[in-house]
Amino acid sequence: MAEDTGMNTNLLVGGIFGAVAVTAAGSYAGYNTLVENKKPQFAEVVDSKAITETYYTDRQECYDEVVQHQAEVKDGNQVTGTVIGAVLGAVIGKQVGGGNGKKLATVAGAAAGGYAGNKVQKNMQQKDVYTTTEQRCNTVQDPHQKITGYSVTYQLDGKTETVIMDHKPGATIPVENGQLVMSKPETSSL
Repeated sequence: MAEDTGMNTNLLVGGIFGAVAVTAAGSYAGYNTLVENKKPQFAEVVDSKAITETYYTDRQECYDEVVQHQAEVKDGNQVTGTVIGAVLGAVIGKQVGGGNGKKLATVAGAAAGGYAGNKVQKNMQQKDVYTTTEQRCNTVQDPHQKITGYSVTYQLDGKTETVIMDHKPGATIPVENGQLVMSKPETSSL
């Protein structure tokens, strides 16, 4: 029976050691789980700014413009005005003076009338205009903004850092194994 007692004692001691070992191992595993759970699971988003790129699209912009044109001149040398002016000037000059003075006044009146008739016709031709409405078009560029990403400032473990993301985050960014999960969350379609 003494042997049985020694064996029971050994079993008892072995059982106690086994229980202590299992408890210690379980405590260690629980501690590791507790430590893992204490690691942050989310980073807090402090600021998020859109990064934009400007691009341009062309379009036609047309408008109507009133354009004034010079009428076609049929008598470019103003011969008609000169002749009519000279005849009228000669008639008026013939009314002045007598004898040789009358001839001289007639010639001077013709010369002055010819010059005046020329200038009058030229002035009338310059004022002979017509107007048309013409369409004018220009190519203009309209600017557009395209969001290419987001500059996101976040806090994790007391540190503030900035990353570029392809989507706008919410109030937090998920963290796995101390690293940000940068992928866009999947949305379910119903």
